Amino acid sequence: MNTEPQSQQELTSFGYGFLGILIFSLTLPATRIAISGFDPVFVGLGRAIVAAGLSLILLAITRQRIPPGRFFPNFAIVAGGVVIGFPLLSAIAMRDAPASHGAVITGLLPLATAMCGVWRAGERPSLQFWIFASLGSALVICFALLSGGGSMRWADLAMLGAVGAAALGYAEGAVLARTFGSWQVICWALLLSTPLLLPIVWQHAPANFLAVAPQPLLGFLYVSVFSMFLGFFAWYRGLALGGIARIGQLQLIQPFFTIFFSVVLVGERVTIDTVGFAVAVMGCVILGKRTQITAKS
Repeated sequence: MNTEPQSQQELTSFGYGFLGILIFSLTLPATRIAISGFDPVFVGLGRAIVAAGLSLILLAITRQRIPPGRFFPNFAIVAGGVVIGFPLLSAIAMRDAPASHGAVITGLLPLATAMCGVWRAGERPSLQFWIFASLGSALVICFALLSGGGSMRWADLAMLGAVGAAALGYAEGAVLARTFGSWQVICWALLLSTPLLLPIVWQHAPANFLAVAPQPLLGFLYVSVFSMFLGFFAWYRGLALGGIARIGQLQLIQPFFTIFFSVVLVGERVTIDTVGFAVAVMGCVILGKRTQITAKS
């Protein structure tokens, strides 16, 4: 039983959640850099093979027991969402869209994650929560449409699919983290998906890794080690401690961190509109954080 005071647990959960978001916010810029030297399919799925190798080492060192077979379908949902779905679809999207454009679509993640939390974890957000989550998501949609000239492209649809996949993987992973621990969930999900992904990654791997420039290689290493591995340690821990819907609200600020890193790392432009939307969305996060969210009894 967790004896940590509620206020301290809330602070801890938001700390873990924020760290996870900070790590994930570099994913799209790093992916954009990586696909300048690698096939998008290799970038999207190859990161899981690298992270699976690290997972195998960590699980072996800590002598973790294999989860009971009845939980394998749950781990498969996590793998389908955050190991396969989001990485692959977002890598395909980054081939045709700037990282900053894809970033604003990921602002829909809090609402999608909350919906999956209601379905998979039995959480019951209050009406006020849904109002603030919907308002924040609406702001993100408006920002996306303004940035894209009012039209939706294939890259937008791919990012929307990535959002849906990630939301389901986040929610399912948070449920499993309550039983197996935060980092164990992503490790087992990675290992479970490896036999399926290995032949696909091999087919799309470059013929000569030595011919790949340093920047794409560093981008690929980042999404493999941080986005696909270490980030989930903090993120699933935060979701498990603070609740899927509440901690998921932190994802509303992720697009604006991503835009910042897109400017610094990729050289994309930022406008005053971005700052204005960032302030408004952060307000929704703060107000949504204070609403009542009832866990399944």
